[in-house]
Amino acid sequence: AYMLKYDSTHGQFKGDIKVLSDGLEVNGKKVKFYTERDPANIPWAESEAYYVVESTGVFTTTEKAKAHLKGGAKKVVISAPSADAPMYVMGVNNETYKGDVDVISNASCTTNCLAPLAKVINDEFTIIEGLMTTIHSYTATQKTVDGPSAKDWRGGRTAAQNIIPSSTGAAKAVGKVIPELNGKLTGMSMRVPTANVSVVDLTVRIEKGASYDEIKAVIKKAADGPLKGILGYTEDDVVSTDMNGDNHSSIFDAKAG
Repeated sequence: AYMLKYDSTHGQFKGDIKVLSDGLEVNGKKVKFYTERDPANIPWAESEAYYVVESTGVFTTTEKAKAHLKGGAKKVVISAPSADAPMYVMGVNNETYKGDVDVISNASCTTNCLAPLAKVINDEFTIIEGLMTTIHSYTATQKTVDGPSAKDWRGGRTAAQNIIPSSTGAAKAVGKVIPELNGKLTGMSMRVPTANVSVVDLTVRIEKGASYDEIKAVIKKAADGPLKGILGYTEDDVVSTDMNGDNHSSIFDAKAG
């Protein structure tokens, strides 16, 4: 209840929260809580929770995520990239999902930012090759003070004092959700001392020549049309905190180009 009510990044939850013996009541709606190491032991069927979001960051393969099905769930969405589960990104390839697969991945936050933009540009101008860099807020896996890191030495340096170069699989993941871009994009990540909101900088070579104004017009048309609510567009003098809490997967900053 405390963690739901108070949030350092998104502020205080103003709704009504009550603690129950087996969960919470939020604005009159009961939410059951379970404490299990093995997802197979969670009785999803009892709660009539047929669609489960696997967001622990631990059970990211199809085999591991399928444990939720043993408890009665019918479909599982992994909220992270997966080594073997098919990936779907809203506004990009979600309409190709036919319901025949029980475990899918929603890819990473960076992929959800990059893929809609790459799709719009590729559909209109055809991308030959591209480089993306994400300026990424620090995450819970990073350190408040220097320490050892399982990934690499740089990953163990204090998050609030450093810009930390890191790898990202977002560019490669775009090739999975947009097959015609497979092998055409590469990228890297910079972890920076901000709590939320990240930036993706995309540089591409395109077959069909275009001015920046023409590119902006195409993106704005998509943002106002088929990708409305997924791809945003702004010409305001914004900074990262202005995007905090925004629901779009991606917001095109026209003045940054």
